[in-house]
Amino acid sequence: HHYSRKYMNDEFSEKVYTRYLNILDNTRSYFTQADIDQFEQYRDKLDDAIKTNNLDPAFVIYNRYEQRAIERLDYALALLKGGIKQFNFKENESLELDREKAPWAKSSKELDILWNKRIKNTVLNLKLAGKEDKDIIELLERRYESQLNRIKQINAEDAFQSYMNALTYTFDPYTQYMSPRNSENFNINMSLSLQGIGAVLRSENENTIVERLVPGGPAAKANQLKPSDKIIGVAQGKDEMVDVIGWRLDGVVDL
Repeated sequence: HHYSRKYMNDEFSEKVYTRYLNILDNTRSYFTQADIDQFEQYRDKLDDAIKTNNLDPAFVIYNRYEQRAIERLDYALALLKGGIKQFNFKENESLELDREKAPWAKSSKELDILWNKRIKNTVLNLKLAGKEDKDIIELLERRYESQLNRIKQINAEDAFQSYMNALTYTFDPYTQYMSPRNSENFNINMSLSLQGIGAVLRSENENTIVERLVPGGPAAKANQLKPSDKIIGVAQGKDEMVDVIGWRLDGVVDL
């Protein structure tokens, strides 16, 4: 009973609603005011939805977030195709970095202006750090393409975890809901014990890359994998090879 006692009422619903929006878009860079106006119907209704196991409001909001994030990243990548020469650094402009309490953008055009300034600010910082124009564009394109790939690989469990964390935080800011995958990783870290092939993997673009091999592990002893190898398929014994290009990293690990 370390958590504070809360009652499932309209006040509780409003806190879950506000926290959920902050989890998804705390910099107010994706949702527009029109989106928020549409979500307002849920502000004092989440308590009723939770009581009846109704997840529709959570997924309506999350699906819109995913849609808006893809739109923003597509816009950023399209903007970068124009090169650095399109940016005018002689203009007298300002960029609000802490946008947690900023008003929601009135339209997608207003978000375009925000993202244009953000990219311009990043380009300027990289130029001041001594990066060449070509390298800056390539770096930012890789960054936004990587973010876009991660967004497109979002699944229902990701949405559920975000919603449940908004719920648990309302009871206690130190309590988190963990998805089965995150719970497994937590137990691995706590016990310092893992049964696997002994390879540390990372995701790059749509590929799964071997980062390093654990000394003394099965992969190291087999001497068939080495760092920087790409894992393009997984099979066991005589089973048919499963193509894993484009998969989420946790999906490849599970397989």
